[in-house]
Amino acid sequence: MRPPDSATIFDVQRFSLHDGPGIRTTVFFKGCPLRCAWCQNPESLGPHPEMAFFADRCRDTRACAAACPRDAVSARGDRIRRDRCDACGACEPACPHRALERVGREVPLDALLAEILRDRSFYESSGGGVTLSGGEPTFQMSAMGALAQRCRSEGVPVLLQTCGAFRFDAFAPHLRSFDRIFFDLKLMDPERHRRFTRADNPVILENARLLTASGAPVTFRMPIVPGITDDLDNLSAAAAFLREIGASSLHLLRYHRMGEAKLARLGYPLAPLAMGAGDVGRAVARAAALLAECGIEVAV
Repeated sequence: MRPPDSATIFDVQRFSLHDGPGIRTTVFFKGCPLRCAWCQNPESLGPHPEMAFFADRCRDTRACAAACPRDAVSARGDRIRRDRCDACGACEPACPHRALERVGREVPLDALLAEILRDRSFYESSGGGVTLSGGEPTFQMSAMGALAQRCRSEGVPVLLQTCGAFRFDAFAPHLRSFDRIFFDLKLMDPERHRRFTRADNPVILENARLLTASGAPVTFRMPIVPGITDDLDNLSAAAAFLREIGASSLHLLRYHRMGEAKLARLGYPLAPLAMGAGDVGRAVARAAALLAECGIEVAV
């Protein structure tokens, strides 16, 4: 159970240049309702702190097993008996080779705000601010909203990155706290969306409609994953949907393999896609050309 007035996060990244305009601090929330096959941050998927095992660092000293109070360290495979592990973290300092790391922590919102405000001068000079990312920040709706409101009250611009899978009635009271919303569309066909994200998309698409109808400052984005999101049917359907709701642009996100090395560390069943950079580059170029033909302004 998360303490009240706190958030469960897995990282705070200062001096970020890729999560919105200017110099930013990005807060990564844990928990996500989607399981995208191309997930870049699999350490964000679970809602609670968890242990990661780095097999390449392990020297089998067994010091971790001796330190574990729940007998949750195995001698083989993933090493972590996840049905027993409560991520207490006792094994982490016991390992002399740093083969075990606790991923995620509960942080009081006041402490998060204090960390964010350390770089206020950089936000002001660069036109930056704070970005709430994840995972899916709306998965912790109350904590996300409270942190966004506190940042705004301190004059810090707030940007939200979201997959759109939230209850709009719960989100609406927080809408004015955000200077910009990055909203990710993935697959337009419901069946393919379920196949590759393990979640339905009608609520996501309806939230996109509601946000644009409300005049919210939304930037729509789409990850370009060769063979999954870059086909003609998906892109043309996305273009038609954007025109329908009155949006005229789409920011294309390049798939990269950064998240694949993390899967085995966390014991997740998602399979690495193992695509090359050249494949991604060509797919992005093709997608941009197709969307332009459909009358959609493209940013990469």
